[in-house]
Amino acid sequence: MTGTPVLQLDGLAVRYPSRGFRKPPTTVIEDVSFEVGRAETVALVGESGSGKTTIGRAVLGLTPVSGGRVLLDGRDITRLTGRARRALAPDLQAIFQNPYGSLNPALPVGRTLAEPLLADSTRSPREVRAHITDLLRRVGLPEDAADRYPAQFSGGQRQRIAIARAVARQPKIIICDEPTSALDVTTQAAALDLLAELQQSLGCAYLFITHDLAVVKEFAARTLVLQHGHIVEEGRSTDVCDQPQHEYTQRLVAAAPVPDPVLQRTRRQKRLELHATS
Repeated sequence: MTGTPVLQLDGLAVRYPSRGFRKPPTTVIEDVSFEVGRAETVALVGESGSGKTTIGRAVLGLTPVSGGRVLLDGRDITRLTGRARRALAPDLQAIFQNPYGSLNPALPVGRTLAEPLLADSTRSPREVRAHITDLLRRVGLPEDAADRYPAQFSGGQRQRIAIARAVARQPKIIICDEPTSALDVTTQAAALDLLAELQQSLGCAYLFITHDLAVVKEFAARTLVLQHGHIVEEGRSTDVCDQPQHEYTQRLVAAAPVPDPVLQRTRRQKRLELHATS
């Protein structure tokens, strides 16, 4: 990695106050550090409850940070609030898991896509409309989609709309929080292809949060494995997926479904052996 990373976490910690008299705080994230380079995809993998979504929310300012720093393009954004936090929108965006809940059902798609563009006072209404048409084309939707409502689209199409909204102002990095887990396998593959195409054309970076190691092998350059709020393994995605070193990563790999029934049986046996020795 050369130059200033677009995103840097330095000793990040997130702790929640515990309910009950004299109970210590609950630690969700502890001393997490990593970087995401420009136009790079870094995957953050772990089971439910590992803390991966909390990291994404901390970067986005949706979860208070208890310790450490979050730097965007070299600038400390750890505790920004209000107008200062909103000013980050052109550079920092998100795609969330549920395409059904992340879009306002009362607004037509064109209005949803226009909102981030209207924040840029230099754009005329005609330029905004032209940009919306271009966004829809980029994500594989027809121009008349702008006049329709989210309920009129499939889950995969709604996620394409969410992706279009995230890239509308060409951010430097997008936090992708399980963006394909609510989609079927075919639609999931199409969404990943779309994200890869947009990254190539726009040069944005992705922090890709997922529970599925099988998804990240071909999609992410590097993978970080999170367990109980700690990074237990990191490296090139092909190395982490094909030659996992940590026992926890080995269990994740063994649990990942594959289409080959013989290999699936082998993985199932390996998973049983790992659980027996843990």
